[in-house]
Amino acid sequence: MTDPRITFTRHAETMLVERDIDRDWVDRTIRMPDEIEPESASKNIFRAFRSIPERDGRMLRVVYSQTNDRIRVITAFFDRAKPRR
Repeated sequence: MTDPRITFTRHAETMLVERDIDRDWVDRTIRMPDEIEPESASKNIFRAFRSIPERDGRMLRVVYSQTNDRIRVITAFFDRAKPRR
């Protein structure tokens, strides 16, 4: 079984550039999260969190939707409410 393909919304693409977030960090956060939470408003949307050592342990939050064969990144940002690790 292969991993679902990761795609990005236009908004997510813009946020990665504006917030200086590397695509590899997003991939790591989705595929190997420190923590994951379901979005209460939708059963197919999730919030994944991962400490990013390259950013002094700040917690990256990636919001994405998932189907069987695709993960679509909605947005990503460093979450100030989550403590660094």
